[in-house]
Amino acid sequence: MQLLKKDASFLLEPEHQLFNNCHASTIIKLSNKQLLVAYFAGEKEGTGDTAIWLSRYVNNQWQNPIRIIAQEGKAHWNPVLHYQNDRIYLFYKVGPDVHHWITHYSFSDDNGNTWSVPKVLGDGDSLPRGPVKNKLLIMSNGEWAAPSSIENNHYWDSFIDISDNYGINWFRNDIPIVHLEATSSNKSNIWQGLKNNALWESNIEQVFRWDGVIQPTLWESNTGHIHALMRSTRGQIYRSDSVNFGRNWCQAYATTLPNNNSGIDIIKLADGTLILAFNPVSGNWNKRSPISLIYSHDNGQTWSLPFDLESGEGEFSYPAIISDPNEKNVLHITYTWNRKNIVYNEVNIIN
Repeated sequence: MQLLKKDASFLLEPEHQLFNNCHASTIIKLSNKQLLVAYFAGEKEGTGDTAIWLSRYVNNQWQNPIRIIAQEGKAHWNPVLHYQNDRIYLFYKVGPDVHHWITHYSFSDDNGNTWSVPKVLGDGDSLPRGPVKNKLLIMSNGEWAAPSSIENNHYWDSFIDISDNYGINWFRNDIPIVHLEATSSNKSNIWQGLKNNALWESNIEQVFRWDGVIQPTLWESNTGHIHALMRSTRGQIYRSDSVNFGRNWCQAYATTLPNNNSGIDIIKLADGTLILAFNPVSGNWNKRSPISLIYSHDNGQTWSLPFDLESGEGEFSYPAIISDPNEKNVLHITYTWNRKNIVYNEVNIIN
């Protein structure tokens, strides 16, 4: 099996002045073969002028982006698109920071040209529900599995939100993990903080207190057998498994895959092959380059060598990856480029 980059392009013209920073893209393909990519953008992550923006790919060209969701003075984060039965669902976070954000949602029945009035997902719940970064999984029983997580001031925890009625109601199912306690001997290893040249901006004191796993990405290997890979603070991708459609999960455990405490995303092809998009870098808050693909033919037990989409200095992060069952051996991938642009890649699979 080989991977071949067929097309790579920026979503935004380099000289645009619509916003200063953008991040956290999500991608879907419509029945009319157009691609839609959503992301948050504004002055920088966490500022009150950030909003949800949408770019459309028509006839091999990216159209001018449109700001589709905005509440003035409130930070917007991590949109997730889902397309089913000719309806587009959009989930995203609103809040002053990642510790206090709440999930909102909207939908479109006209290919993303107009959107419903946004509502809070799980109204009355103080916790963020639904997907946190990566796409929903439609399980073989028809239910939605939304990969989610919570970031409080001390620990990170992942959970899977399940809906059997197209997102009207949700049932939370936690992924257990044993959290590490900071001691004089392990604090430097667990809570390393940001590198001096990191592009990701955060409060260094908070970084020192975090431990755990967030932002799962999901696949189903056999009927009811659901699996999650997760970003972690511990230098490795963590995994958990369920044998009953995500109702119960084993304790999260470390894989051999490196992780730099940055986002990942996975897709399962029709033949069972898994393809993971990630930064093949170990170390808490380590660099976010290169960004690469690897594949597995044995349900994630062993993996290929990395196939780099982009390398060199910079931040290339938060990939989103999809495939189209009607478009054999083609992958569609987006990722953040130095917080200034979003890159789109079409990658062909050669067997």
